[in-house]
Amino acid sequence: MDRLCGVDEAGRGPLCGPVVAAAVILDPARPIVGLADSKKLSEKRRIALAAEIREKALAWCVAEASVEEIDRLNILHASMLAMQRAVAGLKPAPTRAQVDGNRCPQLAVPCEAIVKGDALVPEISAASILAKTARDAQLLELDRLYPQYGLAGHKGYPTPAHLAALRAHGACEIYRKSFGPVRDVIANSPLWTDEDCA
Repeated sequence: MDRLCGVDEAGRGPLCGPVVAAAVILDPARPIVGLADSKKLSEKRRIALAAEIREKALAWCVAEASVEEIDRLNILHASMLAMQRAVAGLKPAPTRAQVDGNRCPQLAVPCEAIVKGDALVPEISAASILAKTARDAQLLELDRLYPQYGLAGHKGYPTPAHLAALRAHGACEIYRKSFGPVRDVIANSPLWTDEDCA
């Protein structure tokens, strides 16, 4: 039986938090209406679809690579590692994989990279939705722990507000120290704090 799994990741560009990947094998007998590239969907729609994917898919798995792994391996290799973990976690195992983008992780099954696959292949769309909603949920949790960075709003992406908060508060352990803007803040950390000047 042909079991195609779609694979995608979320969180390559942000300055903090893990990179998250998902792998999904859809059930042809239980179609899911409205699958699309997660970036094109509203947050509310993504969350509703994620619940439906978890309920109806033949198999799904969400995995990640940590900030430490991103800094050690680089973001591309860490993304590939997260994808490998997601595919390895599927039960039943897939017979082949299709990955969003232009390169494949090393997998135990044949793999094909499809540019803009998250908009073209329902399995990849489903994986993109699971990866994005899982990572967004993690960022909301980090926002509760580190409210000074405003993570709930920008999800860790290098927006002007985020960069200003990073310069004001410094980079704590959730930050990817190999990323340029974070490296710059660590290299140029202020010698005094606002409290010292009050």
